[in-house]
Amino acid sequence: MTDSKDSNDVRARHGELTEFPRMVFGVMGSAGGDVPKSARDKTYALGAEIGRRGYTLVTGVAPGLPHDSVLGAKSQGGLVMGISPAQNFTEHVERYSSPTRGYDIIVYTGSGLMGREVENIRSCDAVVIIGGRSGTLGEFAIAYDEAKLIGVLEGTGGIADHIDELLKVINKETGARVIGHPDPVTLVELLEKAYVDHVLPGYLELLKGHNPDGELE
Repeated sequence: MTDSKDSNDVRARHGELTEFPRMVFGVMGSAGGDVPKSARDKTYALGAEIGRRGYTLVTGVAPGLPHDSVLGAKSQGGLVMGISPAQNFTEHVERYSSPTRGYDIIVYTGSGLMGREVENIRSCDAVVIIGGRSGTLGEFAIAYDEAKLIGVLEGTGGIADHIDELLKVINKETGARVIGHPDPVTLVELLEKAYVDHVLPGYLELLKGHNPDGELE
């Protein structure tokens, strides 16, 4: 375990890397169904905190809870990227009726609702599960198998309130870290610390001797 001094040192080094990609939070959750207002408010607050801290927010460009996080992030000037199931903007609007407001970048995968989940998860440093039904369950499973840093916004219903049970049933060590908390601001803080302590040092090690502009083929 990295102590607090080491964590502060790494955080300071991160601040000096102005060209290093900023931390990316993915928000996965209910795109429909009966979602309580309390869950929507928590999700908005989570997005706002991600935006306030200057991080990037990624969603599957879905309505419902993911879009609430987008609106929260944009309220604080955050950068938002969407991973669309559509192959272009026309299909995004006409076939999927997906959101368009609040996104700085939309990546069109043409992979469909299930197919785009892998790109969605792999684009994130931390994946946050909020509420959720079968689609969110699939996203959690991918993130867990991909050894991702996973946050769970507890008290939002759905899959998010059954993660402990799922982990017992899965009974498999993948290297994923799962952190749960009912307060959105605290959850972002915990995920940020886990990223600084356990993920970022590996990234910085990879950069040693690496040409930041890449190598010509």
